[in-house]
Amino acid sequence: MPLSLIVHGGAGTHRPADHLSVMETCRDAVAAGRAYLQQGGSALDAVEAAVRILEDSPLFNAGYGSVINADGMCEMDAMIMEGERGMIGAVGGVKRLRNPITAARLVMERTPHHFLIAEGAERFAEREGLIVVSPESMIAPHRLSESGDTVGAVALDGAGHVAVAVSTGGLHHKMPGRIGDSPIPGAGGYAEDFLGAACATGVGETIMRSMLTFRAVQMMSAQISAQAVADAVMPIYARFEGDGGLIMVDKQGRVGFAHNTPLMPVAWIDGDEIKAQMSR
Repeated sequence: MPLSLIVHGGAGTHRPADHLSVMETCRDAVAAGRAYLQQGGSALDAVEAAVRILEDSPLFNAGYGSVINADGMCEMDAMIMEGERGMIGAVGGVKRLRNPITAARLVMERTPHHFLIAEGAERFAEREGLIVVSPESMIAPHRLSESGDTVGAVALDGAGHVAVAVSTGGLHHKMPGRIGDSPIPGAGGYAEDFLGAACATGVGETIMRSMLTFRAVQMMSAQISAQAVADAVMPIYARFEGDGGLIMVDKQGRVGFAHNTPLMPVAWIDGDEIKAQMSR
């Protein structure tokens, strides 16, 4: 079984001066996830590790780089899903967690629930040993005036299991309490072992209405490659007047990605190499 991992840094725009750093950090994220896969780790391990790298960077709209809402605070959402049993963990509207994706995994593995929000999610994460920080410390200086988009990763491990992880700060100047597509299974991400996995990025409201990643994964039941499905599903998404994109992996380990925005930085495993680019 080939090992497969692809990450994205958000469909939309990035400052030209940041392009090289953005691609290099996406490569670092793939390298972090690939290390788990090469050591026999799970697809869950790989996507969490990859997304944590992106959350820790101020270049992306997730974790420390999250955009601010209308109250001038970061409110972050994240989800992780595994394809063997369809188990899900998600957090929404958290302000004090440096790595929301790890909190999401803890929700999946250590609670009977799938989705915790706001202060309840933060209290749970703190009880489980995650460091809780001040909300002000989560604001990267340039995020006071810049927009951004979701980050995510999908992977296939040596046992044939797929997983997806997605994390975001949401829309710039969004209403406080707004939750987008990222923590919603079938919208921000979806994984099913016998088909594959997908992760979306873009305007959350349109992704939720189109159920973009569920559609994409189900289309792979016809044995279509991940790239062919990614290309085919974007015109469907356009019917919902959405701007964004998605990354995918199929059960053969082939990756695919597509977007209708100017840029969508991606990086992926290609044999012994890690490739990265800003757009198609």
